[in-house]
Amino acid sequence: MIFEAGQRVVFIGDSITDCGRRDAHAPYGNGYMSLVRAYALARHPGTGLTWVNRGVGGDTVRDLAARWERDAIAERPDWLSVMIGINDVWRAFTGRPAEAVPLPEFEDTLRTLLRRAVDATGCRLVLADPYVIEPDRADPHRAESDRYVAVVAALADELGALHVATQRAFDDVLAVSPPDLWAADRIHPGLPGHTVLADAFARVMLPVT
Repeated sequence: MIFEAGQRVVFIGDSITDCGRRDAHAPYGNGYMSLVRAYALARHPGTGLTWVNRGVGGDTVRDLAARWERDAIAERPDWLSVMIGINDVWRAFTGRPAEAVPLPEFEDTLRTLLRRAVDATGCRLVLADPYVIEPDRADPHRAESDRYVAVVAALADELGALHVATQRAFDDVLAVSPPDLWAADRIHPGLPGHTVLADAFARVMLPVT
């Protein structure tokens, strides 16, 4: 396990992280973040970790920038997990192109936010890929998303962050199953899809030794 006793672990992102954490499923949501917390508690019950969910549905990296001080830095994380980029791409394919975030802006903004968090809090970073649950890599949405995935992987390497390859995790299950088993819209997973995500996070954050 990467954590030390008593540490504070903050997850931030869009609706995939949010998952009702602000209403019916407060405070952790009912998605991958809650599952990762449950895994950690079950495997290491004496660590006394504090878990915080700061996902907000619909967010792009622009929205993260607007709330970064309040929802990331002010939380004083020891570990900060960031999964963003799905909406930055998806907006271009849902009739809202002005809200899509071009790749150079996405990269520059995310790098700035991450460095600011590390400088202000000394936190360690966990970066997770955006994804689309689509096996055809020639599909326009998938092909564009893969460009953002590559940026996140490069930033993880640049900043010494742990990297959660969520697109690869879905690709593994898509090799033997249809996309609608995991999400009706290729984006928002049901419980099985969130379990795929949680497993990918657990392999990085809670490796079994």
